Amino acid sequence: MDQNVINWAMAGFGGLMGFFLKAIWDSVKDLQADDKELSEKVASIEVLVAGDYVRKADMSDMQKALFNKLDRIEEKLDKKVDK
Repeated sequence: MDQNVINWAMAGFGGLMGFFLKAIWDSVKDLQADDKELSEKVASIEVLVAGDYVRKADMSDMQKALFNKLDRIEEKLDKKVDK
């Protein structure tokens, strides 16, 4: 075989491998950018969820109001049964 054929084959193979490696490298870079964007979104959701809990005082007030209404309903039912 002539040395030129071997050189051209090696150059073609090297070019093809370079193309594949460049494509893989670009894909990795895109995935890293997407991962960073997704991490920022998850972090913002974590902050949003952590800030929306019901406060203890608010829950206590709602609980008192609910039990007062339930007590009034029970009293009305007791009066209805007595009749």
